[in-house]
Amino acid sequence: MSALVTKKAAANSRILIVDDEPDMLSMLRLVLKKGCGGEVVSARSGREALQLLPEIQPDVVVSDIKMPDLDGLSLLQQIGEHDATISVVMMTGYGTIDMAVRAIKDGAYDFLEKPFERENIVRVVQNALERTTLLRMNSELQKRLTNLGAVEGFVGQSVPLKRALELMGRVADSDATVLIRGESGTGKELAARALHAMSARSKRPMVTVNCPALPEHILESELFGYAKGAFTGAMQEKKGLFLEADRSTILLDEIADIPVSLQTKLLRVLQEKEIHPLGQNRSFTVDVRVVASTNQDLEAKIREGTFREDLFYRLNVVTITMPSLTEMEEDIPLLIHHFFNIFKEQYHKPELGLSTAALEHLCRRSWPGNVRELRNTVKRLVLLADGDWVDLGQLNQSPSPPTPQPRQAEYNFGELGSLPYNEAKSRLLEEFSTKYLQDLLTRCEGNVTSAAAQCGLERQGLQRVMRRYGIRSADFKK
Repeated sequence: MSALVTKKAAANSRILIVDDEPDMLSMLRLVLKKGCGGEVVSARSGREALQLLPEIQPDVVVSDIKMPDLDGLSLLQQIGEHDATISVVMMTGYGTIDMAVRAIKDGAYDFLEKPFERENIVRVVQNALERTTLLRMNSELQKRLTNLGAVEGFVGQSVPLKRALELMGRVADSDATVLIRGESGTGKELAARALHAMSARSKRPMVTVNCPALPEHILESELFGYAKGAFTGAMQEKKGLFLEADRSTILLDEIADIPVSLQTKLLRVLQEKEIHPLGQNRSFTVDVRVVASTNQDLEAKIREGTFREDLFYRLNVVTITMPSLTEMEEDIPLLIHHFFNIFKEQYHKPELGLSTAALEHLCRRSWPGNVRELRNTVKRLVLLADGDWVDLGQLNQSPSPPTPQPRQAEYNFGELGSLPYNEAKSRLLEEFSTKYLQDLLTRCEGNVTSAAAQCGLERQGLQRVMRRYGIRSADFKK
C-alpha cells in the first residue's frame, strides 16, 4: 500500500471507538490519537455509536463485541447498511475462532482478541484507514466514469473508448501534464474538457489556445502577455492566457504547430511554473495545469528538427490516445442514434425516424473524419429531412462522399499471371503503391503534409506507407 495514501488517510481521519468499559475507551483514545492521528471519538454503547454515525461519518470503527444494549455484530451489520466503505475492527475478551469467522464473514475488516499489544492495534487501524481511503477513491472514480458520458458527451461501450475514459478518470484530479493524441475528429478537445470538468480546477473556466490559428508574434503575446510600450501598438498592458488560466487548465490545441522559438519559452513555463511577459523586467509564478493535443506524429517532427525533444518529454507525462471510429465500429450505431436524437430536438422534428436501411448504410460507410464527420452528416440529414423518415434515397442525395464502388481494373498482368496468388497480389500492390507515392510526392515537391492532404490519409498514416516501401520525402524536394 502507498505510504502517501496512508499519510493522507491518517491526517483527515475520523475513528469511532465503541466499548462499554470506560478504562478501555480512555486507553484506546490515547493510543489511537498518538499512533494514527486525526480525530478520535468514543461511544459507550452500540446505540450511542449508531446515533453518532451520520454526524461524524467515521472512516474506521473499532468496536467491542460483547455490549449490553446492542452487540458489536449487530452494530457491524447496521454500519454496513449505512456506509459499506467504513472499515470495522472488532475486538473481544471472549474470543473464539467461530466468533472471529462470523465477524469477518459479516464484513469486519479485522478481529482482535483482548488483551492486545498497542503497536498491533495501531497497525491494524492504520491499515483499515488506508482501506477506507482506497475504497472511497475507487467509488468516486467509478461515479465519475459513470457520469462522464452523460456530462461530457462521450457515447460508446467499445474497449478502446472505455480504456481512454478510464485513464482520464485516473489522472483528471492530478496536476500532471497530459498529451492527448488522435486523428482529426476523434474528440481531443472534448477529452480535455472532460479532464478539466473532473478536476478540482473545474470551478474556473478552462482556457483554450488554437495554436495554428495565430501567427508566431501574436501567439507569443497572447500566451505570455506584454507590458505597455513593449512594442509598436502596445498601448496598454495585456494579461497573457497563462495568467488567465492561473489555478485552472490551459489547452494548447495542435501543439505540434507551435514555432521552435516559442517551444523554448513554453518549456520554461513547464519547468519553472513561471512566465515572463514581453517588455516586463520580472517573472510571474502561475499555477496552471497544461493539457496539449495533436493529430501529428511528434516523434517524426523531432527527427525533422521541427519539434524540441525536451519539450516532448515535458508534455508526454501522461498520454491519452483517442480512438478512431475504425477502432470503435461497434459504437457507430450508438453515436448515430445519439446525434439523431439531439438534432431532432434542436430542429423541432420529434416525429422524424431513421430507416433500418439508412442506419445500415451509415454504419458501413468509411468515416475518415471520425466522430466529427459522423456528427455533421447526421446533423445535415436531420436538417434537410423532408417528411417523417430519413431513408436511403436521402442519403444518396447527400453531398457527403459516397461509398466507393468496386470497378474492373484494366491491367496487363504479364509475368504476374504465372505467380501464386498471394505473391502476385503483393507484387502488384507494391508496384501500385510505389508509383502512386512517387507521383504524389513529385507533385507536392516532397512536402508530406501537403501530400497527405491530397491523398486523404493522415500525415502519420502516409509516413507509415512511405516507410513500408522505402520512399523518402527528401528525394522529391527541389
